[in-house]
Amino acid sequence: MAEVVELVHYPVKGCAPVTAPTARLLAAGLAHDRAFMVVTPDGVGRTQRRDPALARVRPRVHGQEGAGELLSLRAPGAGELTVEVDTEGERRPVEMLGRPLRGIDQGDTAADWFTQVLGVPSRLVRVPPDNDRVTDGLIPGTCRYADSSAVLVVSRASLDALNARLAARGAEPLPMSRFRPNIVVAGWEEEPHAEDRVRRLRIGPAELGYAKPAIRCAVTLVDQETGRKRGPEPLRTLAGYRRAAQGGVAFGAKFSVLRPGTLTVGDRLQVPAWGASEV
Repeated sequence: MAEVVELVHYPVKGCAPVTAPTARLLAAGLAHDRAFMVVTPDGVGRTQRRDPALARVRPRVHGQEGAGELLSLRAPGAGELTVEVDTEGERRPVEMLGRPLRGIDQGDTAADWFTQVLGVPSRLVRVPPDNDRVTDGLIPGTCRYADSSAVLVVSRASLDALNARLAARGAEPLPMSRFRPNIVVAGWEEEPHAEDRVRRLRIGPAELGYAKPAIRCAVTLVDQETGRKRGPEPLRTLAGYRRAAQGGVAFGAKFSVLRPGTLTVGDRLQVPAWGASEV
């Protein structure tokens, strides 16, 4: 029987993860997931594709989402900063991977801190509480500043299969952190990439609907501990056996939230509907 073995959210897009034994799943994903984004002064979102040093920033949100939040930030050489989160300020236009969105600027102190950490002029924005972004896929949904879709699910079996192929090439195994999932699943050892075929997924009181395969980018090349790129893996090996029908290489599956609820590590998975893999 498959079960949840990790729950992970990323308060600031591109920055380090936060793991927890329980997590609230809301309409736009796990609470606080990708609620913040670092942008250029003119509002273009920064990601690890061009700013891999984001990975060294360790954020944590304190308080209920949208109600008296505090955001703490830590990074080597920059110390710690705590920001009172502004959820009521002016909405400014921002851009994420070419998509026009909105954000609430979090002030000069946060901007100066990220400018110091990244070495380039930067500002920090938060997604507005009235965010109404709609995502695409087989079952559309909504999310905050994630690339697309609210929840990324990856099974340990999928990573084990990849690492076996890496070992056969004489390459080092990779940790799950390279793929930045929200929900890590164990129990599908007999079928790596079973998440590709899930169409409806129930976890405790919550339900997810399949959107699409997760097409992987250069972020998977970044060592999440050092914030530095580490060569061609895993994209080189994935290209040999994980080509997606729509182009690119896939690893993991993206889901929309059909019914919110609280998730807990150890929750069993129920799959009311399966389909054919798109990979």
